[in-house]
Amino acid sequence: MSNSEFQVTGMTCGHCEAAVRAEVEQVVGVENVDVSAQTGRLVVTGSQPIDDAAILAAVDEAGYEAASLR
Repeated sequence: MSNSEFQVTGMTCGHCEAAVRAEVEQVVGVENVDVSAQTGRLVVTGSQPIDDAAILAAVDEAGYEAASLR
């Protein structure tokens, strides 16, 4: 399993979390998405290494900004 962590800015509620989750779940290889508006933390899990650029693009598509925490 591969985990990637990101800090997402701009999320304030459950709707924000749902929007980010919906976009990130569409990225190839993503198996689990844990996102918290309270902490701004996004943890993505997959069976193979996940392309950080694809995750960042998905978060952008949801209307938020993210940075990798690696």
